[in-house]
Amino acid sequence: MPRRFPRRTFLSMTGLSAAATTYWSRAALAALGGREADQAERVRVRPFALSAVRLRAGAALEALEVNRRYLMGLDTDRLLHMFRITAGLPSTAQPLGGWEAPDNELRGHFSGHYLSACALLAAQTGDAAIRGRGTHLASELARCQAAIGTGYLSAFPVDLFDRLRAGQPAWAPFYTLHKIMAGLLDTYSLSGDAQALDTLLGMARWTERWAQPLGGAEMARVLEREYGGMNELLYNLAAVTSDRRWRQLAQRFDRQRILAPLAAGRDELQGLHANTTIPQIIGAARGYELTGDAELRHAAETFWQTVTQHRAYCTGGTSNGESWNAPPAMLAHELSGYTEESCVTYNMQKLTRLLYGWSADPRLGDYYERTLYNGIFGVQHPADGDKLYYLPLESGYWKLFGTPLHDFWCCTGSMAESFAKLGDSIYFHDRAGVYVNLFIPSELDWTERGLRLVLDTRFPEEDALRLTVHTARPQRMVLRVRVPQWTAGGSALLNGVALPKLAAPGRYFALDRRWRDGDVLTVRLPMHLHGAPMPDDPSLRAVMYGPLVLAGRLGRAGLDAAHLRAGPTRPRRVPEYPLPPVSAPAITTAALDPASWLEPLAGRPLAFRTRGQAQPLTLEPLNGIFDERYAVYFRVRERAAQPAGG
Repeated sequence: MPRRFPRRTFLSMTGLSAAATTYWSRAALAALGGREADQAERVRVRPFALSAVRLRAGAALEALEVNRRYLMGLDTDRLLHMFRITAGLPSTAQPLGGWEAPDNELRGHFSGHYLSACALLAAQTGDAAIRGRGTHLASELARCQAAIGTGYLSAFPVDLFDRLRAGQPAWAPFYTLHKIMAGLLDTYSLSGDAQALDTLLGMARWTERWAQPLGGAEMARVLEREYGGMNELLYNLAAVTSDRRWRQLAQRFDRQRILAPLAAGRDELQGLHANTTIPQIIGAARGYELTGDAELRHAAETFWQTVTQHRAYCTGGTSNGESWNAPPAMLAHELSGYTEESCVTYNMQKLTRLLYGWSADPRLGDYYERTLYNGIFGVQHPADGDKLYYLPLESGYWKLFGTPLHDFWCCTGSMAESFAKLGDSIYFHDRAGVYVNLFIPSELDWTERGLRLVLDTRFPEEDALRLTVHTARPQRMVLRVRVPQWTAGGSALLNGVALPKLAAPGRYFALDRRWRDGDVLTVRLPMHLHGAPMPDDPSLRAVMYGPLVLAGRLGRAGLDAAHLRAGPTRPRRVPEYPLPPVSAPAITTAALDPASWLEPLAGRPLAFRTRGQAQPLTLEPLNGIFDERYAVYFRVRERAAQPAGG
């Protein structure tokens, strides 16, 4: 029997497949037939196609447009330069720097992310120019593949794979191959580019030939080197093409050393590289959907539970220095300038989105929301769209962005995708109706039902959501709105008339009725201050307002233009802080409830000011702080009570 999530989840500490594509084409489902067609029914609820959702005016749309400018500002000839050189084709383009430099062994990985980002953004917006960027890049990559002639395609020669096979050092060649293959699949699935699928199939056949001679022990050794989400990609390819050979190849990339303990319910994650592991779990989750293998499901669920309950910070993010360094629930000493790699948040969202499809559990929606507002929205610089590698959570650091064209870190690519698909997890559906999971101004076009749903809100600046139904004919539908764990005292109106009771926090408010054109559901979800203590040191606490992590502004002491950005990086280097952090003031208070030592700032709905403290401090959402030092976790001490009559 499928296991249910326990009541004690990540939320007790305080409270989703490739992007928007589920990779079940209608043609593929028809071709599967019989028992395999039933495999798709393992998914209880599904996201809408990204093209069915349009963002409306608000912070998410603004962030998406910043990302579009960033993507359109990149020169595809420079992205293609090392692919052409590797294929023996001429190129006069100036090489890129950072992890795309000619001597970097991950070169070419960002081009895969770029393909995905262009396809996602085109689907999200209908923008033909950004779609054209992606299909042009894909067609030029096909030329490079044809010039090589073996199906191989990369910006580095096949020698890296020879070294991998021989057990010699090589910086993750399958990781890079996965990004390119995933980008081609997105270009085919979202932009309708058939040539991209042909190129991808050539790469898949090359991979099949490369792996074929390897025995089980040899393949297990290969899988010790980071390989991205090769299993997920190949499972997705099997779903799109209805060809079982890709499912069989995907299973060769299922890393049993990691999956077996998780399937048995054990957390053996300490010491593992987080962003190596999470894509492998995503692949296992996709494997469950295609094969029905309950062990893969158990592994994915155990992993999600242990990470979100015992290894996640207040932001929902996880990892310190890219790894899990301590036993479960031991996080107080795991704060640094290198906490919470952005790629890790990206991949935890992908996994959450998949697991949500199996259960429609609103608590997974709560977690996704937390990571979105705290681990995604604040990691793109609003000035130029550059992306953040690490989101530091040790007090006194600042967000250290890179220098455009001189970084291209893994997170540069992951975040280019994240900010191309901000509408992909707002709405889900089953046969009965719609689930509203995120409160982002947007419009849903459910073409099959002849229904449009418009969500107007200024959340989180305001707590009201207004959902307007447009339908050509009255129709029965269940409209479910997630009631977050962080709210209390919510209410709802239907066409201006008060409804008797909102669902309890952590559940869905469901309205099952015959909807008519122009019906309006208004929901209020009040936000409150609440604390997020470290599980192993309750005196070390973060402050949240609704789903938002609040950070204390610590100013720009010592920071000038030279210190705010990481300079051009050497191939294997991560951004390094040029200055040490500064200390955050301790908080002394009569009660741990943050409402006892914080008061709202008039005219600024998400800003608060300390009271009764020796050093006044302003706290605002972490996602809005740039180019300044800040503090997230504070040492909070309860003031001893005065004796009566003292």
